[in-house]
Amino acid sequence: MGIAKRIGTPLSPSATRVMLLGCGELGKEVIIALQRLGCEVIGVDRYPDAPGMQVAHRSHVVNMTDGAALRALIEKEQPALVVPEIEAIATAALVEMERDGVAGHFPEFIPTARAAQLTMNREGIRRLAAEELGLATSPYKFADSLAELQAAIDGSDKPGIGYPCVIKPVMSSSGKGQSLVKSAADVQQAWDYSQAAGRVGAGRIIVEGFIDFDYEITQLTVRAVGGSGEVETFFCEPIGHVQVNGDYVESWQPMAMTPVALQKSRDMARAVTSNLGGRGIFGVELFVKGDNVWFSEVSPRPHDTGLVTLATQRLSEFELHARAILGLPVDTSLRRPGASAVIYGGMEEKGIAFEGAAEALQVPESDLRLFGKPESFVKRRMGVAVANADTTDEARQRAKLAASRVKPVKG
Repeated sequence: MGIAKRIGTPLSPSATRVMLLGCGELGKEVIIALQRLGCEVIGVDRYPDAPGMQVAHRSHVVNMTDGAALRALIEKEQPALVVPEIEAIATAALVEMERDGVAGHFPEFIPTARAAQLTMNREGIRRLAAEELGLATSPYKFADSLAELQAAIDGSDKPGIGYPCVIKPVMSSSGKGQSLVKSAADVQQAWDYSQAAGRVGAGRIIVEGFIDFDYEITQLTVRAVGGSGEVETFFCEPIGHVQVNGDYVESWQPMAMTPVALQKSRDMARAVTSNLGGRGIFGVELFVKGDNVWFSEVSPRPHDTGLVTLATQRLSEFELHARAILGLPVDTSLRRPGASAVIYGGMEEKGIAFEGAAEALQVPESDLRLFGKPESFVKRRMGVAVANADTTDEARQRAKLAASRVKPVKG
């Protein structure tokens, strides 16, 4: 598609059709941003009534790990752009469709099908970052069995990772299947959890040496058409975040960093996103200690910690993604310091309700996003509070206070 020289009218023959693969809370915001720019958006997810489906022009329920089903849907809808918004997708089918087309139609995959495939699998992106690009990472090994995992830790597969270490399925997200292993007594349980909670069930794992970092950041990086007419790299201010068991619970922007660490972070982000190619926003996760920076992961799409940009930037990460994929100019400038705090479901229930929204919004400079997910789990992210202030410390206090006032209840 390239630069959007024209944007058609939704639901007409001239429509600029965009298909979003994944309609969670992040996808919902991307859909809204695309619609504001005049696109016709088709939402796709594995379950009905997902948040993004509630605002898309139309939607489909499909098992997105079924490559044949994905191909049939893309052939039916003939979108100009296909935008993966989650990892659990038949990425090999996307690569094939990008190469060969679909029944004479050649949709553009965002940012590229290769990027979606590499980043879905921790092994692919880790080997790219560490072995091809030479970026600093934690020490790591891969294992396909409990015995291989133990050998990777102990050093019979020299050099050993040792304790403490982190075990993750190579295919998972939001901390699913992830464990911090402090001693040999934890290994069996960590292995069992990795096999039960991975995105595609039992399978290969990565064991990583634990890095004694001061903090971790998300460096939102945008590949978009610049003034030269070519794709250029743009950076948002760094986002600090807190994760518990691999899942984000709060974030703030900007994160205070030394000039050296900030430059290293952006150099790493530029290196990995330039290799992945295409257009769009990338969430690059990094560990920082003093002036030292280690690459962790990258998502070729808006990042959950980037929900804070709904309050902090002139254009949120979702608006930046929409502009970038359409070939439109972007602006990554910070408007005001801010923070976000997660609102959890707190219960296993369908069709929950929320109380306390009015009390939450009494917090100065606060706002809420209640995602509209049809089913709640105890630790499922059901909403987020965002807030601004003169400093990130004050913004964090405001966001957490606002989130604490929203009470999920049975519907």
